[in-house]
Amino acid sequence: MAQKPSIPKGTRDFSPIEVAKRSYIMNTIKEQFQLFGFHPIETPSFENSDTLMGKYGEEGDRLIFKILNSGDYLSKVDDTLYHSKESSKITTKISEKALRYDLTVPFARYVVQHQNEIDFPFKRYQIQPVWRADRPQKGRFREFYQCDADVVGSTSLWQEVDFIQLYDKVFSKLGLDGVTIKMNNRKILSGIAEVIGASDKLIDFTVALDKLDKIGEEGVKKEMIAKGISETAIAKVKPLFNFTGTTSEKVDKLKGLLASSEEGMKGVEELEFIISTITEVPLDKASLDLDVTLARGLNYYTGAIFEVGAPEGVKMGSIGGGGRYDDLTGIFGLKDVSGVGISFGLDRIYLVLEELDLFPDTVASSTKALFINFGKEEALYSVKSINQLRGDDIIAELYPDSSKMNKQMKYANKREIPFVILAGASEMENENFTVKNMQTGTQETMNLEELKLLLK
Repeated sequence: MAQKPSIPKGTRDFSPIEVAKRSYIMNTIKEQFQLFGFHPIETPSFENSDTLMGKYGEEGDRLIFKILNSGDYLSKVDDTLYHSKESSKITTKISEKALRYDLTVPFARYVVQHQNEIDFPFKRYQIQPVWRADRPQKGRFREFYQCDADVVGSTSLWQEVDFIQLYDKVFSKLGLDGVTIKMNNRKILSGIAEVIGASDKLIDFTVALDKLDKIGEEGVKKEMIAKGISETAIAKVKPLFNFTGTTSEKVDKLKGLLASSEEGMKGVEELEFIISTITEVPLDKASLDLDVTLARGLNYYTGAIFEVGAPEGVKMGSIGGGGRYDDLTGIFGLKDVSGVGISFGLDRIYLVLEELDLFPDTVASSTKALFINFGKEEALYSVKSINQLRGDDIIAELYPDSSKMNKQMKYANKREIPFVILAGASEMENENFTVKNMQTGTQETMNLEELKLLLK
């Protein structure tokens, strides 16, 4: 019995219209990347395991797809280790490569490996697929594209300002109003942990705080206590549980909370510069918001942290994010090279545009004219004409088989091709065509130049 075809969970096939819509988003992002002075690179779909492992935290490491070594991959595993069933130890023996988890760490590897060929600051963009062994759900897939832009070799906060502007321009071009660019700073989170006497619990503290919108104040408190953070310390951060107001009001609250922390106040100064600059160069469609609970990417972010939320009313996770990493290349031996970058979540942006019906009607380039196939001589006459139409960037094609007229017409209707071109003996003799409008049903005769004008 024939095998029933299927694909792995968390992966997808894309129809022609879906590919066209995805290309529309990617091309829009790419145009803005280039407008802002970024240059494209590409890296392999898989990297050496030691390039990726240990860069995303314990949870991230579990989500990395490992690739089995070729050949007899169990030959290097001794019997004791094999029978111990300790998968993490066995994995290092049978897998030396892994599918990339994101584009940021491979980019850091690229910068270090090609440092003598790069002019710093180096501005790159990259649009390629990544893989994560995550539990599939709406907006979350095991294979998906990331669209990243990064600058390395500069500590200037003008880069952060530029990235906020870039986010705004992309979403404006996509017609997506009401997007919120949430911003925080790792130094502020470190400062808060210092002030409450929980510096040694920074990651536990921030991970719990990041869940405030999901599990509420009491849920966050319970998680912090479970992680060993004292009730006295939690009481000191109570203002964060109801952190409202304008961005300037929030900054003032942070100044009061972090007055005793040099690190925290440095983070506040960085935020103030970015906020005041964006006030002077206002955003078009997006809004900028200070969110002190934002704690993504703490394993490598050292300064600004960004996360982009979909418009209000759209149930979707973040559609973009990024931040400043002062020494990401240091893990590969190149110290003190600061970088900052952002990413666009292509798949989630697609779902948001689909839900809000924001894709243009013209997003898919479709065939304008189908030439009916009456036989060998007539087909040759049509192909010569099609060749000239294509020379003028007009999408036209010949039905491949000389089937019954009714079948060819039905094909044109199913594909929503607006014009059908008939070229029989009479048309060949007079060097013209009979053109049928498939929407109105009307027919008229015209020569090739008239046909070009019609189809353009």
